[in-house]
Amino acid sequence: MKWTEGLDKLSLFLYLAISLFAVANIYSVDEGLGKKQFIFLCLSLVVGLIIFVMRTKFFENFASIIYVFGVLLLIGLFPFGTEILGQKNWYKFGGFTMQPVEFAKIGVALMLANYVSGPDFNISTRKSLLTALVIIGIPALVVLMIPDVGSLLVFTAFFIALFREGLNGWLFGVGGILAGVFLLALAVDPLYLIIGIAVIYGLIIFANYYKIHWNVFSMAGILGSLLLLCGIAYGSPKILEKMPKHQRERIEVLYKGEKAFRDTSGYNLLYSKTAIGSGGFFGKGYKEGSVTQGKFVPEQETDYIFCTVGEEWGFFGASLLVIFYAVFIGRIYYLSEKQKSAFNRVFGYSFASILLMHFAINLGMVMGLFPTVGIPLPYFSYGGSSLLAFSIMTFIFFKLNYADRNSLV
Repeated sequence: MKWTEGLDKLSLFLYLAISLFAVANIYSVDEGLGKKQFIFLCLSLVVGLIIFVMRTKFFENFASIIYVFGVLLLIGLFPFGTEILGQKNWYKFGGFTMQPVEFAKIGVALMLANYVSGPDFNISTRKSLLTALVIIGIPALVVLMIPDVGSLLVFTAFFIALFREGLNGWLFGVGGILAGVFLLALAVDPLYLIIGIAVIYGLIIFANYYKIHWNVFSMAGILGSLLLLCGIAYGSPKILEKMPKHQRERIEVLYKGEKAFRDTSGYNLLYSKTAIGSGGFFGKGYKEGSVTQGKFVPEQETDYIFCTVGEEWGFFGASLLVIFYAVFIGRIYYLSEKQKSAFNRVFGYSFASILLMHFAINLGMVMGLFPTVGIPLPYFSYGGSSLLAFSIMTFIFFKLNYADRNSLV
């Protein structure tokens, strides 16, 4: 059919396949919630059809309004939010709840795309870079104040979009080094780590002594970076001690194992691993998982839904789901790169990077490679606001890609 030309059928198939498989798995955990998730999916498809018939320029022209609205929704949590599972990051309307941070990400993606695609943007200038950081930083700061550490981590996804537009890659290297020193200091004696850092610095300076342009600025830079790393190494354990007990234990689980906290922060992870490991290659069968049917994992239908897949569908089913996600995210990156419009490209990269962060963190969390931070698996974890927000981003990109493919420019 002519109207389907430009519609990426592979992406649409993967979106529907993942979403419907999610409904089946949520239904296995809780039949009532499974039915609700199916209703949320139908609603998301209706909203998607509405987006698809809208004018493409709407998203570019109203990006700033959508962005401000998203930030205001976040700020409104402080006086009007409802606390659920220890975090005040939800609105409650009767029997329904809504997590505004999921919709705020849409506003940031649109606003960043709108600014970067503008004629005055140049990533190499301080003004452009600072403005882009402010666009990301304002909602991220509000999320930090909530606090919602998991969602805060997802905001780093926008730096991948900026990297595509020319952001210097050294920022990622510096961030990785700082994070690595922080985590390493929790596993070894900070004094030994500081000595190690000093030795490494000494070797690097010795090897490059005659290549360094020695002046006040270079000396200050070397000394400043050395003191920063040593300060992080010394302060990392202190920061951990000041954290709330549940947050501190979630990090300590990575070093001491979930069995050391089996009655507290390690409980979910212990039974999550048990469920995944017991599934074998082909799984125990639909609605036959003893851990899932025994309700051993609290809130299994949300953040820990992947362990249901592992138990009931086994390594084969879990691997197939991972492949579907990998192909879907890779496809969004591929289509984003082919866009003629910079706005479309930046939004696509932002969208794909948000999916990538959610996917990587959630699976890492379920398998014990990352602390429990409350990050849903896109399209898969139970929740109307999460599914609707991800579906809105999905169909906005589908619409942008459709218009781009049919453009004569």
